[in-house]
Amino acid sequence: MQSDTATSFGFLGKIDAVIGRVEVWILGWGITLMALNTIANVFGRYVFSQSIYFSEELNEFLIVIVTFMGLGYATRKGIHIRMSAIYDALPIKMRKALMVVIATTTAVVMAVLAWYALEYVQKVAARGRITPALQLPLYLTYVWVVVGLALAAFQYLLTAIRNLNFAEEEVYVSYLEVDSYEDPETAAAIKKYEDSAEAEK
Repeated sequence: MQSDTATSFGFLGKIDAVIGRVEVWILGWGITLMALNTIANVFGRYVFSQSIYFSEELNEFLIVIVTFMGLGYATRKGIHIRMSAIYDALPIKMRKALMVVIATTTAVVMAVLAWYALEYVQKVAARGRITPALQLPLYLTYVWVVVGLALAAFQYLLTAIRNLNFAEEEVYVSYLEVDSYEDPETAAAIKKYEDSAEAEK
């Protein structure tokens, strides 16, 4: 688990803060609109015997937005599921080095996926396809895939950059979130291991 304490600094910190506010705004409104749309559709169906004709399509559109904007947000908060048994057993410096490798590799993968997604969006836009109910250009649905993957790539790149400072004791799972454990038993076991390793030196 990650700590909630974070200290923003420098130009990259300001960019990260702006992105974070935009992500929260989009995610908040996306989930709110999904809830309102679903409630209104149920109300219309059972009270007026008339569903909202575009309700399902709008929810699908909002689900894509929330899913892929959520990808960037989860990366920014460092809350993705990780397999860290070997990583946790390593000394701090090796953990930082491994985190740089992991974050850089993931950033490259996300950037490549964003590039291919962009090519697909361009093809859909060129065909001029529109959605059946709302009559909106279909590419507007898929463009959020590009945005989400690009933001995730950017956040992983920031994570790699942050961990390049080996003078710092902390390992960062994102630009601002320190890798730490809230579970007291796990935290105590890791501290005991680190203390015994220090004693053997």
